[in-house]
Amino acid sequence: MTEKQYGGQTKINRNKGTKAKNIEQPKKTIKILQKRKRENSEKISEMNDEEKIIEAGKIASKVKKYAKDIIKKGVPLLEIAEKIEEKIIEFGGKPAFPTNLGINDVTAHYTPSYDDKTTASGLLKVDLGVHIDGWIADSAFSVDLENDEENKKLIKASENAVETAIKMIKYQTTLGEIGGAIQNEIESEGFYPITNLSGHMIKQYELHAGITIPNVKNSSEIKLEEGIYAIEPFITKGSGKVYDGKPSEIYLLSNYKNVRSPIAREVLQYIIEEYRTLPFCSRWIVKKFGTKALFGLKELENNGNFHHYNQLIESSHNKVAQSEQTILLKKDKKIITTLS
Repeated sequence: MTEKQYGGQTKINRNKGTKAKNIEQPKKTIKILQKRKRENSEKISEMNDEEKIIEAGKIASKVKKYAKDIIKKGVPLLEIAEKIEEKIIEFGGKPAFPTNLGINDVTAHYTPSYDDKTTASGLLKVDLGVHIDGWIADSAFSVDLENDEENKKLIKASENAVETAIKMIKYQTTLGEIGGAIQNEIESEGFYPITNLSGHMIKQYELHAGITIPNVKNSSEIKLEEGIYAIEPFITKGSGKVYDGKPSEIYLLSNYKNVRSPIAREVLQYIIEEYRTLPFCSRWIVKKFGTKALFGLKELENNGNFHHYNQLIESSHNKVAQSEQTILLKKDKKIITTLS
């Protein structure tokens, strides 16, 4: 079964004015960001694990609001992804995985490359993640960029499916009950769940850990224990399945095997230290090392150091909407950490 699984630059003002002003503004911006980073680091150092989980969700929620303001038809996906990830860092978190931006039937695992020219259009899915010391908030929403009634209905149905699941989930709820509730809600609105995609449990530095949360009816009696869970229905009018498409340029470190070239070794060491067991993308590596890093990435992939994810495409090429929230579940309470 195919499953969705994984772990900027300051622009100088180009308006008319003195050369000194054009240089001074980014320096001020950098100082402000450095100050915020210090303040955020001090704040985080005083948090316990549960507070970090909740804070990651708060950051994700704020970034979603920001993203909805900047996303417009025709804006480059590269610009959207970079701004989202920069805002996560500005708010005190780190990206838990590369921002996914899927248009229409591109269901998951599309993140822009460093030189991507694709622009926003159609039914755009935005899947973003935030982590603080490996404690992750995973959230997604969809945007209609065509003023299309079917797009709007798909988006609303995906949001309703998440809300339905959140309301009925509690400690010891079975996976079968959750899947049935999600599927019933989606089908009541005339659509179909993607059957080979699911939500997931989350652990520290593990985006997809332990059990999966189904979006379809099943007989599973497995019960939710205390933990972090991402509820993530994908819905469509199409076949209800996805297949592996082109490589996504999203990777996951799978082993530390030695590699020959100096650039490949340098890239590998950076990935081990910076991303650990979380997903990363070629765009991030190029930003750090320049385009020469692409040769290192290719060598590491050929050497078996990485798992390279494929884009996930709806098999009948119908449009797909996605919504997602993260829940911190306790015996006596649940906290929707990413709720806007």
